[in-house]
Amino acid sequence: MGLNAPDIDLESARRVVDAARKKAADLDCKMNIAVVDVGANLKAFARMDGAWLGSIDISIKKARTARFFDMPTGAIGELSQPGGSLFNIEVSNGGLITFPGGVPLKDKSGNVVGAIGVSGSTVENDHACATAGAEAL
Repeated sequence: MGLNAPDIDLESARRVVDAARKKAADLDCKMNIAVVDVGANLKAFARMDGAWLGSIDISIKKARTARFFDMPTGAIGELSQPGGSLFNIEVSNGGLITFPGGVPLKDKSGNVVGAIGVSGSTVENDHACATAGAEAL
C-alpha cells in the first residue's frame, strides 16, 4: 500500500454506515456498524439505540479483519476451522473475528478502500447488513 493508495472518504463511509443501518432497521435489528479506511483505522461508526455494548468491539474487529485480508470474515472463518489452512488465525493481529459480518469495501475500479463490520444480531443478519453497506459504495 503506497502513499497514493485509494482510501474511503468520510462522506462515502457515512453512506456505507447509513445503508447498513437502514438494512438493520428493515430486519428489526439493533446493530453496531464500523467502517475502517484502507489502513484499517476507524473512519465511521454508529451504535444503534439499544445495540449490545459487547458488539462494539466485535464490529470494529470484523471491519479490521476484512481489511487485513481483503475478504469477508465468514470466508476467513471457513479457512480457520480445525485442520484448515488458517487454523488459529483469530489470535493474530491483536484478535480477529472469523465469523460473518465483515466485508471489504471496494471503489468503482475494484480497489479495496476499507471495510465494514457489523455486529448485534445473528451472523446472517450481520452479514446482510454489512453487504448492504458495501453495496452502497
